[in-house]
Amino acid sequence: MKKLIPAYVSVIVIFFAAFGAMEYFIDSGNQPAFIRYPMVSVFLLVFLFVLIAISITMRAVDNITYHLMTEQEKAELQEKCDESFTDSEWYKKLVSTFVRPESTIVSEDQLLLEHDYDGIKELDNNLPPWWVYLFYASIFFGIVYMVRFEVLGADDQEMELAKEIAQAKIEVAEYMKTAPDMMDEETVTVLTDAADLSVGKEIYITNCAACHRADAGGQIGPNLTDDYWILGGGIKNIFHTLVNGGRDGKGMIAWKGTLKPKEMQKVASYIISLRGSDPADAKEAEGEVWVDKDAAKSTTIPVPNAIDSTQVK
Repeated sequence: MKKLIPAYVSVIVIFFAAFGAMEYFIDSGNQPAFIRYPMVSVFLLVFLFVLIAISITMRAVDNITYHLMTEQEKAELQEKCDESFTDSEWYKKLVSTFVRPESTIVSEDQLLLEHDYDGIKELDNNLPPWWVYLFYASIFFGIVYMVRFEVLGADDQEMELAKEIAQAKIEVAEYMKTAPDMMDEETVTVLTDAADLSVGKEIYITNCAACHRADAGGQIGPNLTDDYWILGGGIKNIFHTLVNGGRDGKGMIAWKGTLKPKEMQKVASYIISLRGSDPADAKEAEGEVWVDKDAAKSTTIPVPNAIDSTQVK
């Protein structure tokens, strides 16, 4: 009867050990091995059910055997089941060098070796079995590790990380193709493509022309074609104004709840393309002259061609 619990525990351990070994030895890429190779998983599941069936059968046999026992045999079996953890045979085998039978106990002087390190002496004790078993297990693991990575050439951790990073970059790029609205005033850029500006014009006519006129000359809102800006010009400032709105109480509303970031980028780019168009009857300039400092820094002054000294008379 006391073998029932170890039997069920061994089934679970064997099952998960098989799945763990499959995941460790089979290169399945980004997917778990049991998903990428379903037939192997089915085989392991069938194997698990077979083990469970064997365990159930063994339990039934144990129950029948127990009922056929005499009272004395049942009492002896119960006594064995009541043994403590340290009284079990397998525990004594694991720590046999520490738990010595009385007949084998010897004095410390008989075990003392001649080694003497600054007064520290050593006893001639055998290594405990549990330590030896772990040592053998580490040797087995080392052999498997060497064969897998040095002989079969499996990816090490550094290579796996490099592949995962490369795959992540590909996935991010693919995601960005379908999610272009992840943009803010720090990452927004000016669009110059005719198709983008055409879409920006349609958005402007639909949402902005009522206050700024269709030609952007200004009506309720300011003129958008000159160099004067109340809240700053340039793609970043215009995008910021579209997202958050104008001046409190009397400025433009915030469009972040109506337009998507990509749409605001297109309409802001269209507004920038209207600079200097000089519409008729434009509204008087408001705000201050805005100069794009970034553009000014990137502007280079042409250097005159050097004079050929041979041409100087």
